[in-house]
Amino acid sequence: MTDTRTKPAETEAAAPRKIGMVKAINEALDVALGLDDSVFALGEDIQEPSGGGFGIHQGLGNKYGASRVRHTPISEQAIMGAAIGAAISGMRPVAEIMLMNFVHVCADQLVNHAAKLRYMSGGRTPVPLTVRTATGTGGGFGAQHSDMLEGPLAHTPGLKVIVPSNAADAKGLLLSAIFDDDPCVFVEMTGLYFSAKGDVPRGDYRVPLGKARIARPGSDVTLLTYGRQVVDSMTAAANLSAEGIDVEVIDLRTLYPLDIETVLTSVARTGRAVVVHEAVRRGGFGAELAATVHEELFGELSSPVRRIAAPDTPVPYAKSLEDAYLPGVQRIETAVRRLK
Repeated sequence: MTDTRTKPAETEAAAPRKIGMVKAINEALDVALGLDDSVFALGEDIQEPSGGGFGIHQGLGNKYGASRVRHTPISEQAIMGAAIGAAISGMRPVAEIMLMNFVHVCADQLVNHAAKLRYMSGGRTPVPLTVRTATGTGGGFGAQHSDMLEGPLAHTPGLKVIVPSNAADAKGLLLSAIFDDDPCVFVEMTGLYFSAKGDVPRGDYRVPLGKARIARPGSDVTLLTYGRQVVDSMTAAANLSAEGIDVEVIDLRTLYPLDIETVLTSVARTGRAVVVHEAVRRGGFGAELAATVHEELFGELSSPVRRIAAPDTPVPYAKSLEDAYLPGVQRIETAVRRLK
């Protein structure tokens, strides 16, 4: 078995080329499967010819065989139970829970077992499990298939929660998650799957967990966000620059571990912050961010932290209502303009 546990967090890779997020995730899985024979993927319909519901595993089943890319029954509990058992036995499973709403079905196994086993064993039982799951409003999937549930997962000690915003980060963060010894939940927003392509390094490319990215430097206000809302925040920042408002955009990348140093350094400099996320506002991860900023920087803030999020309602099905539900560019711009 190839020993990958001592690999550095970031490695040299060949010159990048433009690909989309689906291809980037597929490449990350291909690299991991090729590097270490303890890595295997499991999930519903991930074998050929479909390669899964979104084609993420396309070609991998033929390349690595049914023992490394394993088709499972339509049972989230079976997938999670098998993955946790494999992880504590020394394997590195990458389990696909096709849509994030279905994480509820296997939440006991993930939250009450995978997240706690290392702690309860005094560090003797690592759980190198990666759970990939897709979600996001805008695809017409309806209320039972579109929720962002990153808040409760980030609230669970023992889990690492990752939400990439672009193809390069999707590849680099997924590879870091797969070779991490703690259970990681990797949240893929379907609205980014087939959006504009980006430059993605070839080969074994890794982005360290717990390190935010300054997506756009600015001096007047800080936007704290992740996932698809990074794209909207960048658009809003560009529009606001025409009005003389210089916006800094922080892409958190991982909610836990959270790069609080980058967050506080940015907000201390700008004096203003807006948190943007797609999940509903009530009890969302934005509340944690806002509370932390207020606690640490109360005397340095020019105004209270604002939160832009989805309304407290199930995700609607109709396209017009979906568009209104999303915390889009216009709402971000309005929130920034209202800061004093």
